[in-house]
Amino acid sequence: MPNETKTQIVDALLGLLSAKPYAEIGLGDIAARAGLSLGALREAYDGKIDILADFMRRIDRAVLDGAETPSTDESGRDRLFDLIMKRLDQMAPYRAAIGHLAESARRDPALALCLNRVALDSARFTLAGAGISTDGLRGAARTQGFVLMMSRVLPVWLKDEDPDLSKTMAALDRALEHAETWSRRTDRAAGLVCRVANRLHRHRPERRPREPKPDTAQPAA
Repeated sequence: MPNETKTQIVDALLGLLSAKPYAEIGLGDIAARAGLSLGALREAYDGKIDILADFMRRIDRAVLDGAETPSTDESGRDRLFDLIMKRLDQMAPYRAAIGHLAESARRDPALALCLNRVALDSARFTLAGAGISTDGLRGAARTQGFVLMMSRVLPVWLKDEDPDLSKTMAALDRALEHAETWSRRTDRAAGLVCRVANRLHRHRPERRPREPKPDTAQPAA
């Protein structure tokens, strides 16, 4: 499937989302707006969530390709702040669509769960772009924490009419401070769990192999 066709489909869904809720948009509506047959839409995507995931990848690509290599002079928090603001700049043309999608997710828990899965994939790359590890238990906690943090910042951004996005930046700064505190507590808790597990493993008695039972069967006559 050509990239141009996929771009048409993504733009069609976002155009529809800017005018009405997610639940009111059918696959046939997307195909018609994109000027494609329903079969062509099926060849390109599995459904609306798949299309939204592609939109998310498009935003990720624009942000990450435009980001500078992480510097040791900057903290992870500063790098993350910069990446998130770049992300919001990329999302600005689709603010109405994102607003309707967020409202639909608040009303539909199943949709919210699907969007959370898509957001986790995006979060891993955003954190990696800031030089923050997403490996292991701590990384998984950071990734989900990033998604939750963005869910608090986005409502402020959606209503922020200031050209410099001062309210959004203030909300993001507070959210990052809270996330940093939460991350330190999570790291300490994870470290404690690992130390306890290692201690239990060292003191666990070794299991002796069971001795085979003597064969009491009588030989055949």
